[in-house]
Amino acid sequence: MSGTPVLLDIYAAHRRLRRYLTRTPLIRSEWLSSVADAEVCLKIESLQLSRSFKIRGALNALLTISDRAGAARIPTIVTASAGNHGRALALAGEMLGLRVVVFTPQTAPETKKVAIRRHGAELRDDPPDYDAAEREARAYAASEGALYVSPYNDADVIAGAGTIALEILEILPQLDVLVVPLGGGGLASGLALALKNIAPGVRVIGVEVEASTPFATGIARGAITEIAPRTSLADGLTGNLERGSMTFDIVRAHVDAFVSVSESDLERAMRGLAAEDHLIAEGAGATATAAVIAGRAVEPGQKAVVMLTGGNIDLEKFAKVICS
Repeated sequence: MSGTPVLLDIYAAHRRLRRYLTRTPLIRSEWLSSVADAEVCLKIESLQLSRSFKIRGALNALLTISDRAGAARIPTIVTASAGNHGRALALAGEMLGLRVVVFTPQTAPETKKVAIRRHGAELRDDPPDYDAAEREARAYAASEGALYVSPYNDADVIAGAGTIALEILEILPQLDVLVVPLGGGGLASGLALALKNIAPGVRVIGVEVEASTPFATGIARGAITEIAPRTSLADGLTGNLERGSMTFDIVRAHVDAFVSVSESDLERAMRGLAAEDHLIAEGAGATATAAVIAGRAVEPGQKAVVMLTGGNIDLEKFAKVICS
């Protein structure tokens, strides 16, 4: 799909994906409700196929590419990823019989890299960081005649992510606020597009990590602005936005507020989710929860949904956080 997605694209993605994907749980968190003095539910995308929300956009993109191609040969699919999108695209490629090449940073979690290989994709993990992985993936696509599928700057990927909002509203139509992590903005764009068209009164709160704030920085300056990302537990959220990313304008138009969380906030959130709700969350997956426990996202008395976006974390890292 070219151009910015609209609500009809999200509904189309919902119909396209429902035969392949599970409906993830939406559960009340007694712990977060008590902390926020509100009614707080967790949307647990860590229980989705590939253990993150990313399979929604990846599979929707490849199904759309397959539909458009018809009987024609589909070229190699290539992407850059901090790990979760790569794993999701590898799984989608395995499901549809497509060749996939994934570029990740050297530092991507081993659990994500192992899964990428297990699903049959070719892994290129030499780049030193995410920005380098994105540059190399695009160069590879151009030189090899491959088709690049961005982890966030892709209309079909955004539409796939937006299907989560349809599931939430079916259960909680009177929602007050949705709290969502912000990396490249694909998830926030899909969710906000759906919510602002169906339930415009819902506030959407975007959460960045202090180590990487491309949206807060760019919106303050009026345009996508290069930042210097630092290392974070939320490795899936760090990096620059590619030039001209459609997510920048979508997020700027439809996300109501932006907050950031510290590394200690992330650690507290991961420990709390494990101890109180018995859920494993990677750093990026726990980012929205971190904003709630830091008191930056939900007001007393509100009905809130907090995105738990992924659970792909190396066991050693998880144990270190939990036991610290």
